[in-house]
Formats: sequence, structure tokens, C-alpha cells
Amino acid sequence: MKALNRNNNFHLALPGLDKPHEEDYVIVAGDVGGTKTNLSVCRVTGDGVHEIHSSSYASGDFKAFIHILQEFIRNQPNSIKRIALGVAGPVIQGRAELTNLGWTLDSFELSRELEIDQVILLNDLEATAYGLAALENDELVTIFPGVSSVKGNMAIISPGTGLGEAGLYFDGRCLHPFPTEGGHCDFAPRSDFDRNLQVFLEKKYEVVSWEKLISGPAIPDIYEFVVASGKHPETDEVKIQMETQDPSAVISKTAMEEGCKNCMETMEHFVRFLARECSNLVLKMKATGGLFIGGGIPTKILPLIQVPEFVKHYLDGDRMEHLLEQVPIRVIMEPEAPMYGAALYAAYGKW
Repeated sequence: MKALNRNNNFHLALPGLDKPHEEDYVIVAGDVGGTKTNLSVCRVTGDGVHEIHSSSYASGDFKAFIHILQEFIRNQPNSIKRIALGVAGPVIQGRAELTNLGWTLDSFELSRELEIDQVILLNDLEATAYGLAALENDELVTIFPGVSSVKGNMAIISPGTGLGEAGLYFDGRCLHPFPTEGGHCDFAPRSDFDRNLQVFLEKKYEVVSWEKLISGPAIPDIYEFVVASGKHPETDEVKIQMETQDPSAVISKTAMEEGCKNCMETMEHFVRFLARECSNLVLKMKATGGLFIGGGIPTKILPLIQVPEFVKHYLDGDRMEHLLEQVPIRVIMEPEAPMYGAALYAAYGKW
């Protein structure tokens, strides 16, 4: 992790950031996801937050998160003052159940077991939002320029193992991140293809949320439906690769290489669904200040998003197109943005 300093384009509500720090202290920041868990030990000094040590773990290799954390800090020679963790799930009264993993994290239990007084859990999208304060301009890629001079609320959408969404309320001076579980809201079909896909997915999952259309696991589901339509014959090479590799990665990579019509059509629909939910989120948050696309997928399929079709589907907002046209859309290219946010909150947040 780099030394974290404020990006003046994003004034996040971190009250300690503008206060002088006479003492140095050590914090632990974490990004706890359904696929992997990243942890970092940092020292907070008068000139910023500096990483001492970091490690990444496969989340599925551990029965409980406390085992990862204990292993990580076991050989840490410094006294830890605070721990802040971004977690992939709703946090309610210091407790979180990770939606796609089955873990339960409790800040009070972690505090007791680790004998560290200050432990806080943040939703991972909330942590990503705080992480905007540390991003450099070259860590963001503009997909749609909008009107950058317009101030207001912001929003983040993050397709990865699941679909995360968050808002940032603008009070006229600072942005205040808040988490949502909007990715679990009902999918809204707009065409015959969408309605037939919804029926197909209902047979698998009963309830079809936006996460079932915009996430890593959604890609092979859309691909399966496209293949079943019989429009294009399935490519043997893709089928074989999907048996031994991550199907989502195979499909998206092959689509970018234009090596399979089924893969290309799958990703066209995936990008269309992403654009539509981006539009929905902007309207719900009235996010005139900007929309950010985070998560592990967009950075890997960036060429598929940097196309006129994405903007066309995003702007297809009926009577609100004039509002959507004002909103800049940027992709967060820095994978450690949630970690940055957790570290900044641990150092400068309201405790």
C-alpha cells in the first residue's frame, strides 16, 4: 500500500484527517471478501498512513475469519491501536454475515478475542467509498465525462463475487459514505430476451436479483442461456477451458478476443445490464457528483465497457436522460481501494 494522502477532488467525511497527529500508532486494515481476504498493518504518522506489512488469503481456506486475523497479527511486534475491516455483507450493530461465504463477524467478539479495544466493521462498498479519498487521478478511468463541475451525491457499483452498491451523501462540504444492499433488489427486464432470461434464472434461484445478472457467477449463467437459445453453436475449445478454469474468466477473455460468438453475446448482455443498473443507481441516489464502477470484474473487461453501447444503455433513462447526462462515470482501477478506505477510516474516522 502506498502512503495515503488526500485527493482534493474527493472530500470524504474523515474528521481526523485535518487534525495534527503528534503520536504515531499502528492500525490493521482489511478487505474481507467472498473470494479473498487482504490485510495490512499500517503506521499512522503526522504525514499520512504508511504500510508496514500486508498479506492476502483465500477466504474459502478458513472456517472463520478470526483464524486469518490471528495468523496475520501473530508475529506483529507493534501494539495495534485500531482495526477497521471492510466486509462483503450488511453490517448491523457491529455484526456481519458475509453473504457469499457463510462467515459471521462480530466486532465485539473480535475486540474481546484479540484484546484490542477499537474494532469496527464497514461494508466493503462503504470502505471503497472512503478509499476514494486516497486515489490518484491515474487510478480512475473515465467512461463518460458528464459535467465534472456539478457537485452532489455520488454512488458506487461494484461487480465481483457479488454485486455491491453504495452511496455518498454530499452535505455541501463533505461526502458521507453509506452502504446499501441494492444489488439484491429485483431485476427489471426490458425486452423479450430479458424476460426469457429471467424465467430461466427463476428456475435456478427462484428470486432473480440484479446480482444474478451482474457478478462473476452471473456470466456463465447468461452464457448457458445464450447457448441454449441455439443461435450459435457452442465452441468446443471454450467448453473444454470452462471445465478446468474459471468459467467467467474464460468467457470474458474469449469475448474480448472475439473468439466465440456466444461469449461475445454473453458479455454484450452483461455490459448492457451493468449500464442499466448504473443508470438506476444514479437516479436513486441523485448522484450528480459522479458514479464509480469498482470491483474485480470491470478492470478485467475494461475494453468491453469503453464502448458507445455502454453509454447508450446508461443514458436510456426515459424522462431523466438530462440528469444522467450530467453524471461522470469512472472505473476504479486500483484493486486496493477498499483497503485504502478501511485504513483511512481506522486512522481518521469517527470513533
